[in-house]
This record gives sequence, structure tokens and C-alpha cells, in this order.
Amino acid sequence: MTDTTYERGQELSEALNPGMEQALRDRYEALVPGMAQSVVDFAYGQQYARDGLDLKTRYLATVAALTALGGQTRPQLKVNIAGARKAGATEREIGEVIWQMALYGGFPAAINGLNAALEVFSEDDQ
Repeated sequence: MTDTTYERGQELSEALNPGMEQALRDRYEALVPGMAQSVVDFAYGQQYARDGLDLKTRYLATVAALTALGGQTRPQLKVNIAGARKAGATEREIGEVIWQMALYGGFPAAINGLNAALEVFSEDDQ
């Protein structure tokens, strides 16, 4: 285990989303210096790496939240569906979590989430 939350976050983010930190840095560094490091430190080092929930459960909760928030989260939803797969979630589990959000985000949000999941699953198959 590494010493800092940033280092833990780097390890985890590279394992689940290789190149994500660099992609964020390339896109946003000029506008918001340090944003990529902040995302890695907080989201991955302080949140996803916490004790108390396994990584798969954390990803399923994230998929649920992004689904309920609606279509504006589609890019982040797809990244987190892929992360959930890498953390051990099955297609069925992801689909059920997304469909459960029809109760909270509505049918359009759930259907949009299912479509995003199908795209990720299709990409994974290729």
C-alpha cells in the first residue's frame, strides 16, 4: 500500500481507467490547474479506496447515482460502467442497478442508462 491518498488514487485509477489522469490533465490543466490530481486524489484515493464497502459495490452505487441524474452524465456513466465491470460486476448486476433507478430518476433516465450499458458491453466484446 502506498503512503498518500493521491498515490493510492493513482494506483487504483490506473488499474481501472488507464490513462484517465493524463486525459484529464491534457484537457483541463490550462483551464483548471491541478484538477486531474484532485480527481485522482479525492475520487480514487479518498473515496473508492475507503474501507467499509468493496470496490464493486462502490461502482454499482456510482452507476446508480449517475443513472438517476440523467442523460447529462452519459460519458461519466459509461466510464463507471466499465469500471464496475473491472471491479467484478456482471452485466446483469449493472443492468439491474440501472433499471432500479427507474423508480428514482424515471424511465427515460433508466432507459438511457441501459443504452449506455449496452454500448459499453458491446465495446468490451470487440
